[in-house]
Amino acid sequence: MTKYLLSLLLLALVFPLRAQETPAPDTAKTEAKEEKKKSPFKDYDKVITKDAVTTEGLFKTHLVGEKYYFEVPFSRLDRDMLLVSRIAKIPANLGGGYVNAGSKTNEQLVHWSRMNNAIHLKSISYSNVADAELPIFLSVQDNNYAPLIMAFKIEAFNPDSTAAVIEVSELFTTDVPAISGLSNQVRTTYKVRNLDKARSFISRMASYPENVEVRHDMTFVATEPPSNSRTGTISLQMAQSLYLLPETPMQPRLHDPRVGWFTIRQIDYGSEALKADQKTYLRRWRLEPKDPAAYARGELVEPVKPIVYYLDPATPEKFRPYFRQGIEDWQEAFKAAGFKNAIIAKDAPTPEEDPDWSPEDARFSTVRYVASETRNAVGPSVSDPRSGEIIESDIIWYHNHLRSYRNRYLLETGAANPSARTLNTPDEEIGEMMRRVISHEIGHALGLPHNMKASYAYPVDSLRSASFTQKWGLATTIMDYTRYNYVAQPGDTGVRWVRMLGPYDIYAINWGYRVIPDASSPAAEKATLNAWVREKNGDPVYLFGGTNSFDPSSQTESVGDDPIKASTYALANLKIVAPNLAKWTATAGEDYSDLEELYRELLGVWSRFAGHVTTNVGGVYEKLKTTDEAGYTYTPTDRAEQKKSVAFLNQHFFTTPEWLLQDEVTRNIGPSGVVTEIRSLQERQLNNLLRMDRLTRLIEQEALYGRTVAYPLTEMLGDVRRGIWSELTPGKDIDAFRRNLQRSHVMRLAQLLKEDAAKRTDVSAAVRAELLNIQAAANAATARYGSGMVRNHLRDIVALVQETLEVE
Repeated sequence: MTKYLLSLLLLALVFPLRAQETPAPDTAKTEAKEEKKKSPFKDYDKVITKDAVTTEGLFKTHLVGEKYYFEVPFSRLDRDMLLVSRIAKIPANLGGGYVNAGSKTNEQLVHWSRMNNAIHLKSISYSNVADAELPIFLSVQDNNYAPLIMAFKIEAFNPDSTAAVIEVSELFTTDVPAISGLSNQVRTTYKVRNLDKARSFISRMASYPENVEVRHDMTFVATEPPSNSRTGTISLQMAQSLYLLPETPMQPRLHDPRVGWFTIRQIDYGSEALKADQKTYLRRWRLEPKDPAAYARGELVEPVKPIVYYLDPATPEKFRPYFRQGIEDWQEAFKAAGFKNAIIAKDAPTPEEDPDWSPEDARFSTVRYVASETRNAVGPSVSDPRSGEIIESDIIWYHNHLRSYRNRYLLETGAANPSARTLNTPDEEIGEMMRRVISHEIGHALGLPHNMKASYAYPVDSLRSASFTQKWGLATTIMDYTRYNYVAQPGDTGVRWVRMLGPYDIYAINWGYRVIPDASSPAAEKATLNAWVREKNGDPVYLFGGTNSFDPSSQTESVGDDPIKASTYALANLKIVAPNLAKWTATAGEDYSDLEELYRELLGVWSRFAGHVTTNVGGVYEKLKTTDEAGYTYTPTDRAEQKKSVAFLNQHFFTTPEWLLQDEVTRNIGPSGVVTEIRSLQERQLNNLLRMDRLTRLIEQEALYGRTVAYPLTEMLGDVRRGIWSELTPGKDIDAFRRNLQRSHVMRLAQLLKEDAAKRTDVSAAVRAELLNIQAAANAATARYGSGMVRNHLRDIVALVQETLEVE
């Protein structure tokens, strides 16, 4: 054995070079190669090649060939982000014309998180919350498990392994409900079958410091599309905006329904209340004083970060001053809250000044001027669902909205305002209207909803006063739909025609934005906020009321505190406009299309004025209160006012509107259609007057307050019948307009019987009695009319009532 070992040693010494030529295998390198073969991840440069088109910001985005990638930093995982879905381009008539380009279809808080070799996109809800330190926090998490929107395979890691590369093409080219532009209702309406992936694609993707923007076109196969029916498709472009939310949420402010505000809601399971406590917070910008000490002393100070709106470079030069004014009009309101220069208008920088500036960058809020036939303007904003902090906002002005305001200006003020009697409204007057529309939309973007009670604070006759209207405007807030002064009569010189900001705006901005220095929580602010409301208690100037169907003091498009008086003045003005409409809209060498458009809108204005009066019937005034305030929240409209309202409708709306039947109009806009259109409008208001909820309120008011205080249902129905069928007793001629209305009356009563069939309330009893009264009166009057259409009409009415009662 010893000899054998010595021999081996000698061989090693003699042949050392041979041993170097055949080295032992490198185990580490072999293992690395084998590991690389097993790895599910590719090399970064194999995925993101040198041909990639890259943008840098919140995430890096890459376009490689036809594939789109996100490079998700691990530092961004599980961070709160907001994903907002909007329709960027829309087919004609989608949603019946009530959906516009820019309409938001979804807004959700999301998290990007890693699960093994994949990145998950989850929709996170802050609707149900609890303090993380409380035991119930665990239950809130377990009972609000976040749904997964999509999972993405990790393709590679960036060179320093701080980010994962995922392909996101599928998220935007497949039918993902969470970001789709078509709701289930829309899909049903147009019989949408599926998304055609071959005709769906990403058109743009870009990253900015605080957001990522994606535009993607989607084509759906539909049996009954809203337009271009031969194509059998609905195509739209979606805009997806992903925002990084602040790491530390802003301190929320509790909502008070007595001050109008857009809000967010959360259910707080950690509350001491003996229930799941709903907390409602304001949606508002984060305004903090640069100099807190000076602010606390009551001095005006600038905010750390002012609200800045940039004007779209596409805005016509002549309208830019009005847009700037519309934005900066709110500076006065913010001064009441202790801030100067709180909101500023700026021109967008030119490409030479800032080549990286983009209106899609979430750091910049803009007023966009959109070349579109849409007649609208909108003031949306994006807010943090954790706190209500508004992150950014884009006001949209659609070009054709100019047409809406020109037309309304002519129709509603032309009788007393000579400069409105033209299709070429002077630039300074159109500019003033645009300014006020922008102010209104900015108000929405600041957090303020419509306040339809604001116009009711001013007496109707005060709107005929130059000194009053020039100082106080037409309503207490720009947030009401009090667009024009349609009350002022010919000879009322110097009055204000167009709305403006008012005292309620200043009050609301102070209430929502003033910093309360010593309050370190929403609960700590509550006493001060309540005291500010109580200071104004009882003053109609500072009341808030949204649109509803029952309150005569909260109506859209109305002015003044008396709907009957305001509509009486308004009709007097329309009776001046109607015979002059052909002259005021005539343009040499042009056809009558403008006249037709204005006439159709004139009919709509006439109907709207009637609707303001209709709301008095079965009306209930709503005045929001807290339990420590005296008085009642709901008060029924006075009986005499209700009865007077029905008389007004019978006199001014349910009669034949001969003043609307101008030969210069009806014989130039078409061979037929006016009779049908007037029937439609009269029928709409009659159906509104005889709406089931209104009739039910009349029954309840009589039950609670008695016949001497309330306007009984039977009395109201009888008053309507006597007005609509007034020709029968003296045997007067019944023209085509009245015959149409009478048929509509019987058909509406028949419909009410159907609606009430299951419950069989007092409505059925009262309606049946009315049908029998009509049948008897029509039957008795038939003989007085001899032969002809009126006799045929009455016989038809008798038969129609009989059929209704037999079926019922």
